[in-house]
Amino acid sequence: MKMIVGLGNPGAKYTGTKHNIGFITMDELAFQEGLTFNKSKFEAVYAEAFIGTEKVILVKPQTFMNDSGRSVRPLMDYFNLGIDDLVVVYDDLDLPTGKIRLRQKGSAGGHNGIKSLIQHLGTSEFNRIRIGIDRPVKGQTVINHVLSNFPKEVHEEMLFAVKDSAKAIRYWVKGHTFLETMNEFNKKA
Repeated sequence: MKMIVGLGNPGAKYTGTKHNIGFITMDELAFQEGLTFNKSKFEAVYAEAFIGTEKVILVKPQTFMNDSGRSVRPLMDYFNLGIDDLVVVYDDLDLPTGKIRLRQKGSAGGHNGIKSLIQHLGTSEFNRIRIGIDRPVKGQTVINHVLSNFPKEVHEEMLFAVKDSAKAIRYWVKGHTFLETMNEFNKKA
C-alpha cells in the first residue's frame, strides 16, 4: 500500500492558489482514476484505489498547511505504512513554474508544511515531489505570493507540472523504486 499526500489549505478561498499545488495534484490524480475524496479520518479527506495491483491512498490534510504532520502521522499509523510508502507533493519557491523535482530526503527549506511533517514523522527522510511556483515578484511578500492564484500566462506550465507529477506517482506505484522514479523524472526537469 502507498500513501500520496498533497499539501495545501482547506477551504474555497485557497482553491487554486500556488500553496495548494499538492491538493491540485491530488485532484488531478483522482480525476484520472475516477475517484472522489469521500472518506475522512484524522483531519484529512482521502480516496482509495488500486493503481495497477497497488492499493493507493490519496490524501489531502485538512489541518492547514502549517500543521500537516498532525494529520499524516496518525493516518500512516492507522494504515500501518512505513516511511518508504509515503510520497508528499508540495509547492517550491526555488523551482520555476512548470518544473518538478523529486527527492528522497532533505530539509524543510523554509516550507512550514514540510517542517510539520518532519516534526511529526520524526525524520526528514521521506519521498517528495516538489512542484515549482517560482519566487515572488519584486515587492511581493512570500505569503502573498503563495496564497495567490497562478497568473494566466503560467497556467499551462503549472498544469504540465501537475500532470508530470501524476505520471511520476503512477510510475512509482507500478513497481519502480523511488530512486528509479527520481532518475526517470528529474532528467526531464
